[in-house]
Amino acid sequence: MALNNPQRRAVLGALGLAAGWPALAVTARAASTRFPSRAIALWVPWPAGGATDLTLRLLAELASEHLGQKVYTENRAGAGGTLVMPMLQQAAPDGYTIAQMPQPVFRAPWTQHVAWDPIRDTTPIIQISGVTFGIVVPEASPFRTLDDLFEHARANPGRLSIATNGFGTTPHLVLEQLFGARGLKWLHVPYKGTSEQMLAVASGQVMVGVNSNGFAPFVDNGQLRLLATMGAQRSRRWNQVPTLKELGHGIVAESPYGLAGPAGMPAEVVQVLHDAFRAAMQAPAHVAELAKYDQVLAYLGPQDYGRAMRAAYEAERLAVQRLGLARKE
Repeated sequence: MALNNPQRRAVLGALGLAAGWPALAVTARAASTRFPSRAIALWVPWPAGGATDLTLRLLAELASEHLGQKVYTENRAGAGGTLVMPMLQQAAPDGYTIAQMPQPVFRAPWTQHVAWDPIRDTTPIIQISGVTFGIVVPEASPFRTLDDLFEHARANPGRLSIATNGFGTTPHLVLEQLFGARGLKWLHVPYKGTSEQMLAVASGQVMVGVNSNGFAPFVDNGQLRLLATMGAQRSRRWNQVPTLKELGHGIVAESPYGLAGPAGMPAEVVQVLHDAFRAAMQAPAHVAELAKYDQVLAYLGPQDYGRAMRAAYEAERLAVQRLGLARKE
């Protein structure tokens, strides 16, 4: 049967549309899977209001601008900063759940039985910065040096109260090393986060505090006195304060941190996140926020950060064994 011109155009149009269906389907599928297509959760293993929380909140805001989707922070404080690991272990590896990786996640599996592994259960994205630590006392405290602390502990066994951000954290291990080497007993008072801990020390509820450089505002406003820092060199900001190393204790304690997602994330998703957070971390506003806490950028890409994570995991195993804090099998 012959078709007139209008009929022929209609049939040819339908055939053309049908022929284009596969391409249209591919295009639609690509559009629906373009990452990110919705908000991203960044889990922070510390309470709101602390130095790390504040810097990561700003970083999330800056990264949102590059991703075209909101990155919002969720706080999961407690257990010395390790509660993000169960979150990553259970999350889908689609890039919509990521977390800060603090140093304690590389130590905890060696000191206690946990159901997760910081290497097996994660995908490295980017290393951002790092914190150093310090020992602080209230401004009115009679303690002016570390030797004053040792003398008090020697005269009052188990009565020198010292706050840290939890069992198995870097400050806790440093204290075990300092006081254990001298056969001294002290009272450990763990807190979930820096701001709560520093307020307790400043108000005299606890005699001494050891934590990351989130103590900065309290030292700067005169509420706390900084006795020593734990970096390889003196702090640029408080260069009159000695390090544990130069005081002869042979200890350098620094905690680099970055972001990771669940194991098995696609390489292209990792790259998108990496690029956005790298641009965000280099933003002047973020660099200035880090400077408030005497921090600097310590960038590593996914592969280098993965190697650094594995090295940290092994180093923590050796440190825990050396201090006699290894878990019972």
